[in-house]
Amino acid sequence: MLKEILTSSVLSILCATQCFGQASGGASAVQPVLAMTAAHSWTSPTRAMLLDAAHAGPARLVAVGAHGIVLLSDDNGNSWRQARQVPSSATLSAVYFADAQHGWAVGQWGIILASADGGETWSLQRSDLSVDQPLFSVYFKDAQHGWASGLWSLLLATDDGGKTWKPQTLPVSPGGKKADRNLFKIFAGRDGTLYIAAEQGLVLRSRDSGATWEYRSTGNKGSLWAGTAAADGSLFVGGLMGHLYRSADGGDTWTAVDSGSTGSITDLVADGKQIVGVGLDGFVLTGADNGEKFSPHQRTDRAALTGVLIPEGSGTPVLLSKDGLMRAN
Repeated sequence: MLKEILTSSVLSILCATQCFGQASGGASAVQPVLAMTAAHSWTSPTRAMLLDAAHAGPARLVAVGAHGIVLLSDDNGNSWRQARQVPSSATLSAVYFADAQHGWAVGQWGIILASADGGETWSLQRSDLSVDQPLFSVYFKDAQHGWASGLWSLLLATDDGGKTWKPQTLPVSPGGKKADRNLFKIFAGRDGTLYIAAEQGLVLRSRDSGATWEYRSTGNKGSLWAGTAAADGSLFVGGLMGHLYRSADGGDTWTAVDSGSTGSITDLVADGKQIVGVGLDGFVLTGADNGEKFSPHQRTDRAALTGVLIPEGSGTPVLLSKDGLMRAN
């Protein structure tokens, strides 16, 4: 069933998890606090649904997912343990570390969590119980300047390490009357230009550190759930039904690339040598930075893969899925 849920929208990944407790009281209009229990210890946390992972410096890996689970590994993904303190059990959809100590995780109810100790403990920076407008992605260019994107063109920015998050105004969506596209994956090009893979084959671009944004079309109408910048400066975005696109001119134009699969792409990463992606139906795809065609490998278990991370020096990707952590062949 998860296949159909994911195919319709990445949002459904978040909604597919167990419902969380309702607020017991009114939340502050300035800084609402989640009236939910903190994440707790699980017997088998590596088997819970995981949605994203990141490097916290050269030695540590951090993965996040359902129930507010945050997992840490200090041995290239061979063993994992839960973070000591996470203040909410809301589903976490994305995580990013600006350096070995400072990281942020975002998710359901517009939650933003921050860590200053490599992911061991987390604190609540933002939430909004007035509407379940989840955040799908987060990116920081340094420990002070970051962005988080989500449902219905929700885009937040901070210039003080997340002490304050300010909503950003986006231009009207092409063919629409307001900015209302879901913003699934925010990432940066090698030159610092910001990009957001979004709905209806659109990629948003900012060349001035998020001050202004413009829409670029890939020519496709399906949702784009993943994006990354290759070592040679080219850009890749992918999403629904295995559609994959590459830009060699900073997002001005996009060219379709043969992914070799019709399974929806849920994540793309660059390891300096190649692009690695994962998707539904258990496929892992690889291609060169300037490749026009990718080589797919489908796992026999056809696991619904949600993310991928390549540990530094190991070369063996860590795979995330609705059933937890896996290792690539």
